[in-house]
Amino acid sequence: MAKLDQFQTRVGNPLEYGVTRQEDWFNFAVYAPDAKRVFVHFFLPDTEEHLGQIELVHRTGKVFHLQIKELPDHWLYLYQSNQKDPEKAKLIDKKYLIDPYSKAINRPLVWNNSLYQSNSPLFLPKAELVTAPFDWQGANKPLIPQSQTILYETHVKGFTQLCTQIPSNLRGTYLGLAEPSVIEYLKKLGITSVQLMPIFAFMTEPRLQDLGLSNFWGYNPANFFAPDPRYAKLDAVSEFKTLVREFHKEGLEVILDVVYNHTAESGKDGATLSFRGLAEYDFYLQTDEDYCYDYANFTGCGNTVNADSDFGLKIILDSLRYWLTEMQVDGFRFDLAATLGRNGERFNRKAALFRAMAQDPVISKAKLIAEPWDIGPEGYQLGNFPANWLECNDKFRDGVRKFWRGDKGLVAEVASRVLGSRDVFRKGKRSQTSSVNYVAYHDGFTLQDLVTYENRHNLANLEQNRDGHGANFSSNYGVEGETTNLEIIETREKQKRNFIATLLLSQGVPHLLAGDEFSRTQGGNNNAYCQDNEISWVDWRLDNRQKAFLDFVSSCINLRKRFPVLQQCFLEDDNYERSSFHHQISWIRPDGETKKIEDWHNHDNQCLGLLISDADEEYQLLMIFNSAEEEVVYRLPKVKSATLLLESSEWPFVEKEVNNPIKHVQSARSLSLWHLPL
Repeated sequence: MAKLDQFQTRVGNPLEYGVTRQEDWFNFAVYAPDAKRVFVHFFLPDTEEHLGQIELVHRTGKVFHLQIKELPDHWLYLYQSNQKDPEKAKLIDKKYLIDPYSKAINRPLVWNNSLYQSNSPLFLPKAELVTAPFDWQGANKPLIPQSQTILYETHVKGFTQLCTQIPSNLRGTYLGLAEPSVIEYLKKLGITSVQLMPIFAFMTEPRLQDLGLSNFWGYNPANFFAPDPRYAKLDAVSEFKTLVREFHKEGLEVILDVVYNHTAESGKDGATLSFRGLAEYDFYLQTDEDYCYDYANFTGCGNTVNADSDFGLKIILDSLRYWLTEMQVDGFRFDLAATLGRNGERFNRKAALFRAMAQDPVISKAKLIAEPWDIGPEGYQLGNFPANWLECNDKFRDGVRKFWRGDKGLVAEVASRVLGSRDVFRKGKRSQTSSVNYVAYHDGFTLQDLVTYENRHNLANLEQNRDGHGANFSSNYGVEGETTNLEIIETREKQKRNFIATLLLSQGVPHLLAGDEFSRTQGGNNNAYCQDNEISWVDWRLDNRQKAFLDFVSSCINLRKRFPVLQQCFLEDDNYERSSFHHQISWIRPDGETKKIEDWHNHDNQCLGLLISDADEEYQLLMIFNSAEEEVVYRLPKVKSATLLLESSEWPFVEKEVNNPIKHVQSARSLSLWHLPL
């Protein structure tokens, strides 16, 4: 084996961060404004034996760079920096660092305090110099229109770990999720886009590890490019690409839940893993204190990425382009996205990152979904993201939950939610489909638990049940937890049908949480982020009741696809998107008359009728919602015949043709959908 000082070197290119290869030359370039010297250390792949170091002796501005000829491409590497600041040098100079631009690492990053404190190179996983070529087999992105998108949120391991249809050696992996049986299930269900919880290489927080728990969700990234090896058999990059390719072949999109708002390096006293040893002052947002330096903590995770800095802006954009091009994903859901729009402490919907994304020829074509808040000043920004973004709408979640729970005074709000939350996403300024509607998300009750528990049951998280949402707007309908009382069970089943039907009949992009389609439970845990066990894993052993509910959800999805007006309703007074036709809507009372202003202000009213006319297709759809504990008689429009498409009080349900319909008795806590000819 050649000695490191025998390798031929030259200046190299400072403009391509990370490691790039051109013929026999490997170019190293690392942004390190905090450093006065930077070294690259090399290791063997199997034993991680340390082979030595080479200094990146050339510097251009804030970038250290060097090209090295004929390196063995199976070698692994880490960086090391000597700090300009003498105080920082005492803490960081001996630390090994993961390349922020590394595209693959050889193993998961697992906290080990003794190895970290002793500055052992065995603590960190090593970056790979090259990734294997990949055959996409002609698979192309499905490019599903926003209005036709149905999101399905899941976790790579959580979805596959207990699935007996997947070979046992592939459960919990990217390849397991790519199995034909999984894809067949998703297509049969009717969803269009799978939203994967974070797969960026991450580390479990030391606090959790000390408690014997783990960061199962993965919202603690150490790198923005490398897929986490936890979900791989051998090669995380190739295996993730296989997942994307197989989904695309069957017309399914892959959306990544991405965390660009903070990293696993935590607060000022946290671990030095990568960014802190190279560009700490550029990369992390600082407080505005005049006499002390500390990290801003607008994320609740100890640090906040400064997306307004030159380096923060560049690495996020480079990462997005990499995942869209090299990894071929279709879009992103941005965790705590308000952080990405901060100029210092203040949110700005015209922030540099948002404007750069809008003009980028690759990123601007992707699906972009914001979780539109963080915990910093003015952190709640629902409705304030750029026009081409989608936004997770917690107002839909809370309004619909409270309405079906039986709270009064919510008819006007629910009417707005069903028609696209135009009080939030203003007509003429945002698309009718800007709202991502959901009833359950990963961070909260599952749908089953929403109708089973009134209180969170998070003791397994070892935080004395203080973590997780306190305001769940849930109901147990008489018994906390599971019960054999058939009356309560039937009420819960009907309420779940109400939630799902409302979700899929509403304007906006519907979001389903994996397992909700067959009533998955987490035992009342509404913050299972640290539970890598049966609490979080999807249990595929379905009883007859679960199978029946799965059929109901699939039927509702099919209804949405069957009637385009349910996917996007074009109104005359909404000029954001020009259409050759418009739909007419009217809100009706039980007597069949159009609602008056005073009707909207009737606090005790708990029923709502919506009539949507599609002149182009020559039909009307009538939706009737009744969250009261008493039945309501609705007078129907005068038609010779009508079809009752859905009645949530019954399942299984068969569409019914009704001749000369006059009225419909909408039973307590139920909804119906009618097809009426014009």
